[in-house]
Amino acid sequence: MNVKTVTINADRLAASIHELGQFGLNEGGGLDRTTFTEPELKARDWLKEQLSKLNVDVYTDEAANIWGKRVGKKRKSIVCGSHIDTVPNGGKFDGALGVLIGLEMLRTLEENGIETEHDVELVSFSAEEPNPFGLSTFGSRAISGKLTAQQIKDVKNAEGIRVTDALAKAGGIPEQFDHCVRKEDELLAYLEVHIEQGKRLVDAHVPLGVVTGITGIYREELTIKGVPNHAGTTVMTDRSDALVAAAELIVTVKNVCTDFPKAELVGTVGQVRVLPNATNIIPGEVVLAVEIRGEKTEDVNKVQQELQEKKSYVETTYGVHIETKVMLNQAPVEMSEYIMKTMERQADIAGFSTMRLGSMAGHDAAHMASLTPSGMIFVPSVDGKSHCPEEESSMNDIEKAANVCLHTLLEIDQEGGSV
Repeated sequence: MNVKTVTINADRLAASIHELGQFGLNEGGGLDRTTFTEPELKARDWLKEQLSKLNVDVYTDEAANIWGKRVGKKRKSIVCGSHIDTVPNGGKFDGALGVLIGLEMLRTLEENGIETEHDVELVSFSAEEPNPFGLSTFGSRAISGKLTAQQIKDVKNAEGIRVTDALAKAGGIPEQFDHCVRKEDELLAYLEVHIEQGKRLVDAHVPLGVVTGITGIYREELTIKGVPNHAGTTVMTDRSDALVAAAELIVTVKNVCTDFPKAELVGTVGQVRVLPNATNIIPGEVVLAVEIRGEKTEDVNKVQQELQEKKSYVETTYGVHIETKVMLNQAPVEMSEYIMKTMERQADIAGFSTMRLGSMAGHDAAHMASLTPSGMIFVPSVDGKSHCPEEESSMNDIEKAANVCLHTLLEIDQEGGSV
């Protein structure tokens, strides 16, 4: 068989997208499939069932990542994948598309009797999305040695559920968590297809994006401690209002990032928790989740510095105390030039136009890049929408991305040590 003419089954891929999209489906058409919840556990079972129909070794590692391994002639793996957990009220393409394209590539290799030189592995990473445990890119950080058993042992969500208990329920092994780390010499490359989650490809009328790198992400939890008191009897000049202090910090994040000279830097305060959260009590404590993203480490550091200066001002001005806990400090990551060129070459052979672009969203590929040469393909997002029920990508673009990814894999497999 001429492998150069092999293509994936687009109808089957579309059916898989629909099937997986039923797990966690809510009345508004969005998906509530947050990591380690019942809908996500059922989606995991569905994926393992699909893999069990193929001639692959299926297993769940200590971090509850799901793997499907198709054995090749040489014991070095090309890994493809992403994640199947969603944000609350999310869409059916974010993450899931990369896993399902990986699944479809395994199906295509098997039904066409293609023997690869190297092992081909599908991975569905645990907890890529921000979640109630505050541990995003959980699975990819775990296998790259960036998240350890020591770091997760005391982590709980707001309901007091331990992440180790949730992990065990999903098939992980908390007491052997560090055993999931993969070695660099086991891997040849990592490939991931993902929706763009923006409008650059749509605006450029280009069907495929070749990702050059992944944004740095810095997250911190700020606890602003004031003094709770009676909202009616405490005069304004006697107050240490934690919420007023928090409001100034929130506006600071917005202003600093808006005024920054580069568009590739953004800041968000995405969570606010107020205590005691009562109408007639001055807020005594506020917890903020702050996130800064940028393509350059020095840019993110500059915003952090300005925010730190503002914290000192707020403490003095409002009579509060601010505690900072760093939740994530992920440096920007470059994708493999070799893999980028291979993707572009395969797209050109197929007659598809591409454009290079950086990712302002975090992805598992950022951590995989520390283990092995990595590359990503972006599929256009209709109207640039993501993390919402309206998230959509056309099957025409998805089919193109899947076939380019398949033939990128096959070329890397043949080239072997050239990666």
